[in-house]
Amino acid sequence: MSVSALWIYQKERFPLAKTAPLLAVFSAASICVSATLSGRALPGWGGFLAGFLIAMLLFFQMRVCDEYKDLEDDRRFRPSRPIPRGLVSLRLIVTLGVLSLPITAAVAWLWYPPVLWLLALVWAWLGAMTLEFGAPAWLKARAVLYLLSHMLIMPLIDLLLTGLEWMPGGGAAPDLWLFLALSFVNGCVLEIGRKLWSPENEIAGVDTYSGLWGPSRAALIWSGCVLLSFVLLVAVGAATGTVWVSVVLGGIGAALGWFSAANYAAAPTPKAEKRMDTIAGLWVFACYAIAGFAPFLVRLF
Repeated sequence: MSVSALWIYQKERFPLAKTAPLLAVFSAASICVSATLSGRALPGWGGFLAGFLIAMLLFFQMRVCDEYKDLEDDRRFRPSRPIPRGLVSLRLIVTLGVLSLPITAAVAWLWYPPVLWLLALVWAWLGAMTLEFGAPAWLKARAVLYLLSHMLIMPLIDLLLTGLEWMPGGGAAPDLWLFLALSFVNGCVLEIGRKLWSPENEIAGVDTYSGLWGPSRAALIWSGCVLLSFVLLVAVGAATGTVWVSVVLGGIGAALGWFSAANYAAAPTPKAEKRMDTIAGLWVFACYAIAGFAPFLVRLF
């Protein structure tokens, strides 16, 4: 398989230009929040590098698992995707995913071997997700439960990333659960936001939240998730001593999100659909940047 085909695949299914910056901020913020909440100094650069590499590899593994479990649906309803149209083979992508497993474990082990227990927990949940927890038809018929069960992997990944700091540091801070909860809700913001489609782009057989709830109700639910995410961001800010920074900067970001959601609900056009996907990603990016880095910026000024 040519390198050019893999390059096209990543652009369509794992866009590095968008994914790498988000995961860099996500992983670094996780380590910073853990250290700040515990009153410890930041770990060395090796911890941040390990966090970024582990996050990138885990999210690629999640993509690989999605390709495997969604293959039949993609062949039937989304034949233009890279694997159904023959750009790359499922075997190749799964092979790359399998090869990434020992690399992920090696990165964790080189930083702090006990972190492997948290990595195993993430992999166990990812495996259960890939098998749809043994009840695919039952779970897919319950969209909210499907969403919540799959988004639980986000706080598990964040537990692993923060664990790069608190495991060698002597233990997690009691308030860390606020940040893990923020990761869970932000996962919902991303997942719902990328499935708010315009009516003309809906595909028969493909589940979207706009198709399930209708554009207006789906936008309202997404806005509610942003509100909960904002509340948790402020709570994390209160715990790290940056509550007003979180209120002001987070409030601006949340207001932009709500404004975009209102526009989408009023006119769910393809342009509004694309905007919602972008806004969801920007909101999550901003959340982690504010939560992770605001305490250090405040100290500088």
